[in-house]
Amino acid sequence: MHAVVLAGGYATRLWPVTKNRPKMFLPVGETTVIDRVLADLESDDRVEDVYVSTNERFADDFETHLRESDFEKPQLSVEETTAEDEKFGVVGALAQLVEREGLEDTDLLVVAGDNLISFGIDEFIDAFEDHGATTIAAYDVGSLEKATEYGVVELDDDRVVDFQEKPDDPTSTLVSIACYAFPAEDIRFEEYLAAGNNPDEPGWFVQWLVDNDEVWAYSFEEAWFDIGTPESYLEAVAWELDGESRVADSATIENAEIGANVHVGEGAQIADSTLERSVVFPETTIRDCELRDSIIDRDTHLENLDLSGALIGAHTTIANGE
Repeated sequence: MHAVVLAGGYATRLWPVTKNRPKMFLPVGETTVIDRVLADLESDDRVEDVYVSTNERFADDFETHLRESDFEKPQLSVEETTAEDEKFGVVGALAQLVEREGLEDTDLLVVAGDNLISFGIDEFIDAFEDHGATTIAAYDVGSLEKATEYGVVELDDDRVVDFQEKPDDPTSTLVSIACYAFPAEDIRFEEYLAAGNNPDEPGWFVQWLVDNDEVWAYSFEEAWFDIGTPESYLEAVAWELDGESRVADSATIENAEIGANVHVGEGAQIADSTLERSVVFPETTIRDCELRDSIIDRDTHLENLDLSGALIGAHTTIANGE
């Protein structure tokens, strides 16, 4: 089995923090979003090579990240896009990757590099091997409104009997997350695209497979975060920190209250301030501030501010002179 880690998005909803960095590199606890996935894949002997699918704009960032890591399996596979409006769609990019890397005759695990999942990928592969057919991971989001944003799954036992991608009127709150295992015979991306089907989200391809083949689900009940917005990122950090705070050893804290679910990076300086449920990137200075539900990028200087829900880009200086 080979694996593909999807890491080609531009994360525009998290700009400016992700304008010049892949969102997969955002810190969650002591690691990053994508490294959690790569570590799982590295430890499973059933996974041979891991292809990190990204775009030309972030290729150098991933090249450096992988070179400096201890992982042995991952290698880059680069799609020829540099901006959001050039993207092929995920299914289109997968079809190109399969052809580019010669993966037509192998089982394929596809997982998003920006999703935080609480189950072990080894457990998911176990389920795939038990079913011997395409298997998707499924999670109950608990809300019909939220379900409209995903592929909605209906099951008979564990077999998928209906799949509707982003329905206006979902019949279930069980949705497919971006974790799929396809046997070699179901690597039919070119056939799917040649028929004029939607090249965007993998859910459209899964919906087509349900109508034409056998698909099973691996349902889980722990945590799952689709990190695409500031709120979902902060939720993932809060889940990982579990009410605690994480302050890097080299950070300086002076007369400051560091509350629950706060992550403070290396070299940051926090003085005379109160922080709650926020992420402060390295080498940032915060003085006389109150921060709640905020993400402050690196090398930023904030002074005498009261911020809630702020998203501040790198190398920014904001000082209230009052």
